[in-house]
Amino acid sequence: MRGAFLDARGIVRVTGAEAGRFLDNLLTNDVERLAPGRAAYAALLTPQGKIIVDMIVSRVADGFRLDVPRPHVADLMRRLTLYKLRSNVDLRDESDELRVAALWGDGMLPRVDGDLVFDPRLAGLGARAYLPAGAALPEGVSENLDAWRAHRVALGVPHGGLDFVYGDTFPHEACLDQLNGVDFKKGCYVGQEVVSRMEHRGTARTRVTPVLLDGLPPAIGEAVTAGPKTVGRMGSSANGRGLALLRLDRAEEARAAGVPLVAGAAMLTIEKPAWARFAYPGETAA
Repeated sequence: MRGAFLDARGIVRVTGAEAGRFLDNLLTNDVERLAPGRAAYAALLTPQGKIIVDMIVSRVADGFRLDVPRPHVADLMRRLTLYKLRSNVDLRDESDELRVAALWGDGMLPRVDGDLVFDPRLAGLGARAYLPAGAALPEGVSENLDAWRAHRVALGVPHGGLDFVYGDTFPHEACLDQLNGVDFKKGCYVGQEVVSRMEHRGTARTRVTPVLLDGLPPAIGEAVTAGPKTVGRMGSSANGRGLALLRLDRAEEARAAGVPLVAGAAMLTIEKPAWARFAYPGETAA
């Protein structure tokens, strides 16, 4: 079993009699029906359907825990406060009280001095542990943040703020529809009409996708080009693999013409992840 503290993550706790309904009216996934100790992947969107922040939401005894990028905690608290109005809901920033850790690999999950939930995006990501500030990883778990990043990249799972830009990316583009981040059967939420339209019309041409790198790892944000045309931008990379936000139709045109994809000093080869249920360049149907 391997582990890593994700100290760039923060925690917002949402409690109160109407906490579940409050969050369901805002987020892309159905969290009100979560069982205790279970988690869901979700996002808060703009009215135009773009991601403000994505998060892992877990049910706790008195409400819900929102696991979000720490730099976005204050903005999320502000936005939730604006939406709260007269709802019976309380918000609390617990980022200084809890540490977030990822646990993954072979073997049984260890006991922890805190809460443990399975990562709802993909089974291969393992679990999230929420430990008291100052706590250590469980005995026998080796800590390696670089190994966690490489594991995530190898699985092809995007990281908000690195592999896609908050405020400028639709859920389909960040593959939330593929990674259990959108419930298309739930009621209305902010941005729902745009997300539903993209789903039913199949208009998501841009996607975060895994790539194999031949050459030096490109910087995050480096343009991906095919000849003179820009095809997308690079995200995170590790161990000869990376993630790139690509226009798949342009990548298909480049593939058909035999033009390589390039980012910085590296050539890119698109690699379809096992979890993807949409058409990749070279495929005629999802």
